[in-house]
Amino acid sequence: MTSPLPAPHTPSLDLGGRTALVTGAAGGIGRACALRLAAAGARVRAVDRDAPGLDALAERASALAGSIEPLVLDLTDLDAAERAAAGTDVLVNNAGLQLVRPIEEFPPKVFHTVLTVMLEAPFRLIRGALPHMYDRRWGRIVNISSVHGLRASAYKSAYVAAKHGLEGLSKTTALEGAPHGVTSNCVNPGYVRTPLVEAQLADQARAHGISEERVLSEVLLKDSALKRLLEPEEVAEAVAYLCGPQASFVTGASLVLDGGWTAH
Repeated sequence: MTSPLPAPHTPSLDLGGRTALVTGAAGGIGRACALRLAAAGARVRAVDRDAPGLDALAERASALAGSIEPLVLDLTDLDAAERAAAGTDVLVNNAGLQLVRPIEEFPPKVFHTVLTVMLEAPFRLIRGALPHMYDRRWGRIVNISSVHGLRASAYKSAYVAAKHGLEGLSKTTALEGAPHGVTSNCVNPGYVRTPLVEAQLADQARAHGISEERVLSEVLLKDSALKRLLEPEEVAEAVAYLCGPQASFVTGASLVLDGGWTAH
């Protein structure tokens, strides 16, 4: 019986001929993922509301093996999100937003928007992508979850709820996709050096009544064994791994990049 495993020392990731879609691609983790997948030869559909950010991203990709096609889209338009995912081989659900407030002060409209963008939109994107993946008998879905998909923090009810839901969606997709050659996994970063985290520093400082420097050391990195922020490019490498042949048996998993936070 021939082994399905790749040979030792398999060459670097080759996504030539594949189409990838990355949400929240104009900055942070999404930008790093879009560039990494384009470097592997993929034609990347880069989705974001930030048109100038997408244009700058596309310029960065000019020297890469693949290409980046900007797509300005608000993910609260769920029908448009589902249509955008048609024909994709690799789907990276990354887009997110955050508001730090006690539950009794959390605006219900913001709670609804967070769950729409971070849970319902990934469902619709997966729904739009699966027919093509099933037809080709190959697909890779990577959901950028968070350590908050595994642990809760005070004042982040919407974000924690959305990420916990995304974990369940990812696992269900893994079970349904397995007979069709489709894997679905989560990547669970701790705090990453992104504009979202930088905004959290100010938000948490107000919530806790302390300086931003103390928020970083005493709140954000309090439970992390490694006392630094994770870089977006490190997350992108985890995504690339899950898209490669070495990870063909990895599905329904949560790949944790949290500096030892959940080791406690």
